[in-house]
Amino acid sequence: MRDLDGLDDAVAAAAFRRLVRHLRHRSDAENIDLMGLAGFCRNCLSDWVEEADGSMTKDEARAIVYGMPYAQWKAEHQGDATPGQLERMRQSVSKNA
Repeated sequence: MRDLDGLDDAVAAAAFRRLVRHLRHRSDAENIDLMGLAGFCRNCLSDWVEEADGSMTKDEARAIVYGMPYAQWKAEHQGDATPGQLERMRQSVSKNA
């Protein structure tokens, strides 16, 4: 069985691009809900891209993940979080440590 670090970079890149395209398509899956279920969201993913690259800005990384400027995506797709969503996110993120 292969391990994650042994995965070919081209395969990993293809899977990453497919994940990003899926998240772009599923704008109905809000970041707050992703955080509540999995402890990460599009912003986390864009932070990881920014960190891995080392030369791009947060805004550039977010535009790659969102497929548009973050402010535009937020205005078009992001609603206000409910207290329940915020609590689920808090509980979920606490598992990330």
